[in-house]
Amino acid sequence: MVRTEIQLFLPNAPGELGKLASTLAGEGLNIDALTIQDASAYVQELFKARGKSLKRIAPAASYGSMQKDSADYALIRLLVDQTDKAIDLLSREGYLFDIMPVIALEIENKPGTLAKMAKKFGEEGININYVYGSALPNEKKSLFVFSPEDIDAAALIFKDKG
Repeated sequence: MVRTEIQLFLPNAPGELGKLASTLAGEGLNIDALTIQDASAYVQELFKARGKSLKRIAPAASYGSMQKDSADYALIRLLVDQTDKAIDLLSREGYLFDIMPVIALEIENKPGTLAKMAKKFGEEGININYVYGSALPNEKKSLFVFSPEDIDAAALIFKDKG
């Protein structure tokens, strides 16, 4: 199913994730999925993408400052149970964030299920930009979040999942 992922930059410092999680919890918002990466890797990917496409993803002046500042920040991607409420809250609290449609699939927690899902993307010629997910041992289901290059095509192949 198509869901809205919130992507935000947080200072890469002790306590920042706790502050964000407390802010969301204080408003009764549950985090369904989350991944964190050093923002420098994200910035490196922006530079690679620009090199391949020769398109500027950000204004030229931004690249130097992004490269310098990226080690000081982390890129957080998350799904919450009440996206609109979270967006309003994050805006009020002054967080720097963006939103993006992703495919969130609840899949069977058994060997080969992720392979089957990923294969479907490939058979349809849809590249996966990134994926994250998790399962608890002995649970029947797991949640995986896919960021495909073509969200509309991906939504069609998985319209009955999730």
